[in-house]
Amino acid sequence: MPSDPASLVVRPATIDDVDTLHRFSVDLATYEDEPDAVGSTPQTLARDGFGENPQFGALIAEHDGKAVGFALYTFNYSVWTAARGIFIEDIWVIPEERRGGVARALMRGLARECADKDYRRIDLNVLDWNPARGFYERLGYRWIRNWLPYRLSGEALDRLAKS
Repeated sequence: MPSDPASLVVRPATIDDVDTLHRFSVDLATYEDEPDAVGSTPQTLARDGFGENPQFGALIAEHDGKAVGFALYTFNYSVWTAARGIFIEDIWVIPEERRGGVARALMRGLARECADKDYRRIDLNVLDWNPARGFYERLGYRWIRNWLPYRLSGEALDRLAKS
């Protein structure tokens, strides 16, 4: 059962949150049937998110001081808008807190960050079977039907680099 929405706080993640970020990443990967896919560790998250040149940002949602969700994002840039944007890499709410406003609060926090920093958009990818698609659409996200995501990684990336 979701907690009282009035006790919900969304805040920027700090280096003290790396264990939580990692745990939630593993929980999300498990939910997506990829339990062994997470290659990060709390140590790499500390280095890459909170070092001299942060590679990502993150928000933590808490109810009464207990972490119940997170959103981890990277940055992008659009020549068309001449502005930076956010790409949501991961967003996760623990199952017992779903439908209690946590994901909406995280999205609101990301939107406010964009407004504060003059970023122009938020992008994300959603698995086709994920019921959260409806939630994103109700917030105003639109599926870009004529764009297909592609990825180069692993052996194919290595092969191209060596060619």
